Amino acid sequence: MPVAIITGASKGLGRALAEALAARGWDLVLDARTAEVLKETAASLGGHGTRVTALPGDVTEPAHRSELVAAAWKLGGVDLLVNNASALGAEPLARLEGLPLDGLRRALEVNVVAALGLVQEALPLLRASEAGTLITVSSDAAAEAYETWGGYGASKAALDHLAAVLGEEEPGLRVWAVDPGDMATDLYAAAVPDDRDPRPEPASAVPAFLRLLDERPVSGRYGAPSLLEGR
Repeated sequence: MPVAIITGASKGLGRALAEALAARGWDLVLDARTAEVLKETAASLGGHGTRVTALPGDVTEPAHRSELVAAAWKLGGVDLLVNNASALGAEPLARLEGLPLDGLRRALEVNVVAALGLVQEALPLLRASEAGTLITVSSDAAAEAYETWGGYGASKAALDHLAAVLGEEEPGLRVWAVDPGDMATDLYAAAVPDDRDPRPEPASAVPAFLRLLDERPVSGRYGAPSLLEGR
């Protein structure tokens, strides 16, 4: 069975993607900071008959990242790493003039430094896979200038650039930065709590990720809406 590591997997897009992969027979190593929610998610996914290892923790901790990769090795290796865990930098979002610098540091630490740290930890196993794949979850804010999204957008833009360089440095892998589009997630609700406009559920973006895994296009940046339109 192929093995995937998914960070931020207890709810939202991470859980929806884990559900889809489990239904396809993937074994999973899941990470999230909230232990009880992650435990419930793992129990639900176990109903597909695949092996699911749930490891609560913070991806900014090197020991936790090592634990995730070690767990995947015990399941057979790492065929897919999804860097989905994210931090906003401020909740709710703030204009740059008032953005707490500690919050910006946290966003960069989670969204960029920890993501690269996990990639570095997993690279030997990804290279050993017949179809080693890295997905970094991006955002429209990484490419466009939206008021109050400066700190988060800067961190995601940095992550996009790391993914682009990794795609050049690791030609044997597929490295995709994927913008899932607007979604109704806890992260968005924390970012803009006064926004009551309806948004698609995270599961609506999952077919775009599955299309990438099925078709394996060249490394690069992709948008879920465009991938879904092209089905």
